[in-house]
Amino acid sequence: MRRLEIPRLIVAGVSSGVGKTTVTVGLISALRARGLKVAAFKCGPDYLDPTYHARVAEHASQNLDGWMMGRDAVIATFASASRGADVAVVEGMMGLFDGASPTGEEGSTAEIAKWLCAPVLLALDSSGIARSVAALAHGFADFDPELRLAGLVCNYVGSRGHLDLLRAASPGLPIVGGLPRRAECAFPERHLGLLAAHQDVVPQALFEAWGKLVEEWFDIDLILQIARSAPPILAAESAEASAAGHVRCRIGVAFDDAFHFYYEDNLQRLAALGAEIIRFAPTRDRALPEIDGLYFGGGYPECVAEELSRNHGMLEAIRAFASDGGPIYAECGGLMYLSEGIRALDARSYPMAGLIPGEAVMSDRLQALGYVEVETSDASILGPAGLRFRGHQFRYSNLEMTSSDIERIYLVRSRSGAEASSEGYRIKNVLASYIHAHWASNPLVAQGLVDSCVAYASRRR
Repeated sequence: MRRLEIPRLIVAGVSSGVGKTTVTVGLISALRARGLKVAAFKCGPDYLDPTYHARVAEHASQNLDGWMMGRDAVIATFASASRGADVAVVEGMMGLFDGASPTGEEGSTAEIAKWLCAPVLLALDSSGIARSVAALAHGFADFDPELRLAGLVCNYVGSRGHLDLLRAASPGLPIVGGLPRRAECAFPERHLGLLAAHQDVVPQALFEAWGKLVEEWFDIDLILQIARSAPPILAAESAEASAAGHVRCRIGVAFDDAFHFYYEDNLQRLAALGAEIIRFAPTRDRALPEIDGLYFGGGYPECVAEELSRNHGMLEAIRAFASDGGPIYAECGGLMYLSEGIRALDARSYPMAGLIPGEAVMSDRLQALGYVEVETSDASILGPAGLRFRGHQFRYSNLEMTSSDIERIYLVRSRSGAEASSEGYRIKNVLASYIHAHWASNPLVAQGLVDSCVAYASRRR
């Protein structure tokens, strides 16, 4: 165990939609303007908010999910990703106490805050309120005595006078700042929430604008004082993998406008086991790189379905790789891409790789949302039968099967207590699912995938 003393804080919210991401991005920008190196994190399973953190922090933001990862993995990931940083900023999820259960803290921002012994800044929508801010602060501060609520962020203020009024109304808990509405600086959104923060869709000027507003409207010195008041915590020493520095296999990771939902921790686990990660773009590249396995994450394949479908060279290369027995693992958007086609909301169908006998049909309504636990019923490219791991679903499509001649090797249980379902579509060395898995829940999954890629590489030599 090692003693971790990094200054840290959590930007939580009264609820969703109160501006946590904007505050987090602006705060990281303001701290970096002071010459500080900032480690960034996101509570929960969200893939999109971390892309905004990464743009301003200029390095990857890590997810910290209590239900999928567990306490030890959360602290270990935090310790590893914070190494060398001057301060760590963690963005919460939903409301501060919202998580996997309506009656407990499991999977909540509050749980992460307590595990990390991190002070919390609570963001709220302050439009239309004055003295009521004191009652709200009192309720959140007293709800869980083990949690340290260190300050408030009052967003959507009408003016500086309004912010001063709120400060006068809440003398017991400092208001460290607040942001006015700036519609011209709003980040673009689509059906899964914010757009991923790629340079071509989210201009750098938006990040700079929010950073300047935080510098103007926040007490940065007080925020740093709060962060530096966090006590030391103990974290397990990260064991260096024996394969570190030695490439055992090369795994192609699809990464472009269609596929960019990956847990950074998953990719780092593959690398630590000796896999060289080779990024490629199914929308643009005409051929696969030299690889021993393929990993297709989630994303927005439905939004670039025509480009994916027209790239016949890539589709043929993927089919040939599968036909040769190459290991292919796909999640959500990756499953859609490996299916026979994607049917858009306008009912137009776009042919895809055709490795999974079914069509991914888009809906204008959410089709699945929530945490799940998986148990494998048979051996696969992830390892032996009986593997258990946890993940999350968030999708607007369903797979309409065109053949019953396909194995389903996942027994999927949701936290809602609904009847278990069968999923995890397997054909030879292709395994595809709608579930976004976090391998901290069972590191043997990453080990199994690397071993399968190593075995394929050895067979070809």
